[in-house]
Amino acid sequence: MRSRFDIQLEQLNTELIRMGALVEASISSAVKALIQQDKDKAKEAILADQEVDQKEKEIENLCLKLLLQQQPVARDLRLISSALKMITDMERIGDQAADISEIAIYLSDEPFIKKLETIPQMAEETIKMVSLSIDAFVKRDLDLADRVIEMDDIVDDLFMTVKKDLIELIHENKDTGEQALDLLMVAKYFERIGDHATNIAEWVRFSITGEHKNEKDNLLR
Repeated sequence: MRSRFDIQLEQLNTELIRMGALVEASISSAVKALIQQDKDKAKEAILADQEVDQKEKEIENLCLKLLLQQQPVARDLRLISSALKMITDMERIGDQAADISEIAIYLSDEPFIKKLETIPQMAEETIKMVSLSIDAFVKRDLDLADRVIEMDDIVDDLFMTVKKDLIELIHENKDTGEQALDLLMVAKYFERIGDHATNIAEWVRFSITGEHKNEKDNLLR
């Protein structure tokens, strides 16, 4: 029985890696669509969100099977419950990549008010965070999870840089205001993606230690 359970847990790891790859690709496509002002690339990213949603349902079903058909011990319960939380965050990341793509389509026919430099940096950092957080779960690597949590400060600092630059542009020329707000929204979505990746890392910590920063007591220990 345990052997079958271990096989299903390995399948869970594999499916989480696949969902993580889908999410990373969505973020990458979204930022390329924005920078290159490519409507087709943006539409690809929006369609990819449907794949992310479908993968979430598949993993959710797998987790429920593990809970109902097996008799997981406390450590396994932590792992499965963490996976359920993680896929919710990944699904939301997919949504936000699609939202960025929607804005990319809107901005595709007008010149940018400034060269996009910091926003692509935010995208790069958030993709790293998502990838490392999934790796941390699969490898049961607490240090890697903590590294992801620390990386969120980098994304937050980049967001503040974008915000400051755009506010200065609006002060200099009020006609830039509409696009500046759109770009600020894009940066905000990337900041949220960083927050979701941090949430994933926090659930990795929980799956390993039974502790979560928002919980006063140890759970499922």
